[in-house]
Amino acid sequence: MPLRKEPATRWAWVEIDQGALRRNVRAFKNLLGPRQRLCCVVKADAYGHGAVPCAKIMHATGTDMFAVATVNEGVELREGGITEPIVVLSEPPLTAIDTLLEHRLMPSIYTSEFALAYGERAVSLGVVGKYHMAIETGMNRIGVHYADVIDFRRSIDFHRGIECDGVFTHFATADESNGWDYKLQRKRFDEAVAAMRDAGFECGIVHCDNTAASILDRSTHYDMIRAGIGLYGLQPCEATRPVFPLEPVMSVRARVTRTAHPAMGEGVGYGFTYRVPRARVQICTIPVGYADGLARTLSNRMDVLYRGVRVPQVGNICMDQCMVAITQTSREQVPEAEMGDLVTIIGRDGDAEITMDEMARLRGTINYEVACGFGMRLEKIYT
Repeated sequence: MPLRKEPATRWAWVEIDQGALRRNVRAFKNLLGPRQRLCCVVKADAYGHGAVPCAKIMHATGTDMFAVATVNEGVELREGGITEPIVVLSEPPLTAIDTLLEHRLMPSIYTSEFALAYGERAVSLGVVGKYHMAIETGMNRIGVHYADVIDFRRSIDFHRGIECDGVFTHFATADESNGWDYKLQRKRFDEAVAAMRDAGFECGIVHCDNTAASILDRSTHYDMIRAGIGLYGLQPCEATRPVFPLEPVMSVRARVTRTAHPAMGEGVGYGFTYRVPRARVQICTIPVGYADGLARTLSNRMDVLYRGVRVPQVGNICMDQCMVAITQTSREQVPEAEMGDLVTIIGRDGDAEITMDEMARLRGTINYEVACGFGMRLEKIYT
């Protein structure tokens, strides 16, 4: 894909490091045995990183399957030229069946009503609708209850219009692979798969590992792992950090759009939650706000990087802009900014770095949410 350094229409953007993404994908492939597969999760626009461009990189690096959360996400991949199998990690409404079959998207199935309607429509079109069966093992979100899998399969497997391509579950506590809850979910899943096989039902690709379980418990790789957040260089939990290094893929940058030297005591931004404490403080505006993923709850609590030095964000973060303060002190002389100077919101500048994890801690959330937020409106530049 053609490379550009910055967008033409706005001095704020997200940078996606294609090399880091490739290396992270290879790291997960290196976890696998010769017959095991890698499913790359690209839901939520690849966690804010851009689904189609990232999927193309993953395709070139050897992924076997993609997973999305919605039918439209799957259609976007197909229209972007992705030909690998795609599984939708939920059961969509009945009205989505034609779209699924047209674009060869495999839904997750856990109700017989959907399964039979899916099969009927597939027969009418002269095709077979593949699906993955979701098994509920304790997270209590989606799936056929682990104790009901045999009855469920008997209620749908007679239909010639559908074919089970895989069975899966999802761990609620994969970051605690030695914990009782994790082990119980695994036991229930193993027993459900064994019961289906003993009853003569095809299970297809057996998979249960998300990013954390893929790293922490290789005994549950089975036929395929589903790598998600780790592909983008973000750790799913603290337990994986020391054992599986990853490279962050996303940086967020902007350029200064205005500088000013308000008088001491003057306020900055909505509500004047920050007032200039001394005479020589430079207030710089950058065009990133809460509509771009920079949460308003970070107001007056976060730093950005300017010339490799941390400087504080000040005043309430606005929808499309925010302000930072450059203060001259006897301890640290930071050159004053000029219009157009570069500011790093997430990423590295020289020896300094601000991470998604740092921002997530300040927000009281997880790095997943931070990454998805920055991907909503900011233009992505692939480097």
